Amino acid sequence: MTELLEEQRESWGTRGAFILAAVGSAVGLGNLWGFPYKLYSYGGGAFLIPYIVALLVIGIPIMILEFSIGHYTQRAAPDAFKRGHRHFEMVGWWGIILAFVIITYYPVILAYCFSFLWYSIVGIFAGGELPWAGKGIEGVENANLFFNETYLGKIAIEDARFYLGSIRWNLVLPLAITWLTMYFCIFKGVRLVGKIVWLTVPLPWLMLAILAVRGLTLEGSMQGLAYYLDPVWSELTKPITWRYAIGQVFFSLSLAYGVMITYASFLHRKSDLNNNAAIISIADFATSFVAGLAVFATLGGMAFVTQQAGNPVRVENVAETGPSLAFVAFPYALAQLPYSAWFSFVFFFALVTLGVDSAFSMTESILASIVDKTGWRRCIVLPVMTLIGFLFGVIYITRAGFNWLGAIDGFVNGTWGIAFMGLLECIVLGWLWRIGTLRRHANSRSDWKLGRWYDYLIRMVIPVVLGALFFWQLFDDISGGNFLRTPEGHWILPNCVGLTIVALVPVIAIILSLMKGWTDIKDPERTDENLTVGGRHEGAIGFFAALVITGLLVVWLKVQMPELAKKAIIGISLIGGIASMLLSNYVLDRHHTSTSQASWFARWAGIIAAMDTSASIAIILITLAQGAKIEKAAVPIREELSGVSYVILAVVSLIIIGGLGWCFYRALTAAGIDTGTQHPDEE
Repeated sequence: MTELLEEQRESWGTRGAFILAAVGSAVGLGNLWGFPYKLYSYGGGAFLIPYIVALLVIGIPIMILEFSIGHYTQRAAPDAFKRGHRHFEMVGWWGIILAFVIITYYPVILAYCFSFLWYSIVGIFAGGELPWAGKGIEGVENANLFFNETYLGKIAIEDARFYLGSIRWNLVLPLAITWLTMYFCIFKGVRLVGKIVWLTVPLPWLMLAILAVRGLTLEGSMQGLAYYLDPVWSELTKPITWRYAIGQVFFSLSLAYGVMITYASFLHRKSDLNNNAAIISIADFATSFVAGLAVFATLGGMAFVTQQAGNPVRVENVAETGPSLAFVAFPYALAQLPYSAWFSFVFFFALVTLGVDSAFSMTESILASIVDKTGWRRCIVLPVMTLIGFLFGVIYITRAGFNWLGAIDGFVNGTWGIAFMGLLECIVLGWLWRIGTLRRHANSRSDWKLGRWYDYLIRMVIPVVLGALFFWQLFDDISGGNFLRTPEGHWILPNCVGLTIVALVPVIAIILSLMKGWTDIKDPERTDENLTVGGRHEGAIGFFAALVITGLLVVWLKVQMPELAKKAIIGISLIGGIASMLLSNYVLDRHHTSTSQASWFARWAGIIAAMDTSASIAIILITLAQGAKIEKAAVPIREELSGVSYVILAVVSLIIIGGLGWCFYRALTAAGIDTGTQHPDEE
């Protein structure tokens, strides 16, 4: 392929600005409730093993992949994929549309944060009393009633089957403030973003550090840390623990939405890619882990206070999942502290700054994609986007809106949404495009280099893992029998709506990709027409072998047969899928050269074989997971951590400090030998 950096678009002012902006996008509200709760629920400290494996094997490689294509093409996601092949543009739009769905409800959660920040400020001037304050069980009930009844006026989604309920007017102003904040953060372009993130990214780190220190100094804090860190090693034998760890990595790093592709497209041509991706990923992990320390240390202190008062509340009674952890459990815990309004202010200010960075990063990726496609001016597109986003947000500030928000987020941010999108990215860039070109591009500008193993990781390992997750979710939903209808025959509207949205996303993506853009982007692959095509025979063999394996899997699903025969089919499918995939990979390695290209038979054989392998693994995992309970066993109240927990703390600290230290050392070494990767943009 020819070099695509034929023009220089607006770019970040410095490398630090880009890193902080990308960290701000990756670190969001989910870091404060998603990671701590999943770690607590699926093995405690033991959960860190699959999480770190997923971070290294999937998270960092895919982030490098997105940085590479964004920087290589200097375009937002849709145009970036289109420059590989005109038919790939829909893949870019797929991720952007998912980001748009998220941006319709993510600002609503930020509006909650702004509201609770205001309640905290009022509490400071009212003598430190918070409106949801209370002790013991009464305090938990007060916090729950304040958020769900007084603030949201929430009605159950079952009670609003065909309507949303009335608008909560107390949420309109906070939602408008959220969108105006996002607008003013990005209306001047990434140069302004590069300045804003120097404030909005370090501030939540400072706030989290304050909360962590305060939480760790509370009496009883070790009770919370015991729930958080004490390992339950048996959880590692359950495939679902690994499934949630991989999903959390994908969600936490904001991969597959086109955000990182867009941000990298604004990088200076000599900017590092590999090391930046590692720094951002490790910083995100560190933020999640410290947030967990702050959350559970504070919850432990809260539990201790209620125990002393004779009206005990255990940690697990308030360690809820999702937004309830931030707007019910944590407000209750903060209300138990001296100077509670001040600490509540610190907490919700941290949430606001965490959330704003992620929100405007997704908005910027959508904005850049529209501008690249249409050629319209930012000053026109952004106000229209802001108004449309606000109007969609009104849906979620109705009395049933919070429930719909959670239902739709479960699809978009789950296996059906971003995980499948990540799978699609790896398939397109690994099998249908030349992943080696992107790897060499990244290596030519990075502080450290990737080997050929990276091609195999993107082409085979990650698609198989993500494909297994997708098929596992698909089989679970279908086999359960109650995915779209209840046993009584009633439609399960949240699932119907969520499934409809993720089904419409590719349709809309195809429509947008077929629309003519304002620029005629040449297809670099068309320059390969003069190249010889190799591997037709091997590719054909692999292709038909993969189809045969697919047929065997269909037979396994549809035909009743003895258990031994079923096991034999799965074994044959797994071994055959791997063999066919390796054969296709060999053809690509052999014939993807400067004078030849691999046949399309070989490329599609690899894709089908990877999916065959994924489906076989998913079936095996489902079999292993049958009958396994996913609830965490009750942990007795302890006043101190176990020795293993201290070892886990030390190892995690070493990984974070050692990993970041190594990355910064390589950056300084590269700068010292003047590799040209560290230069800020010229004015």
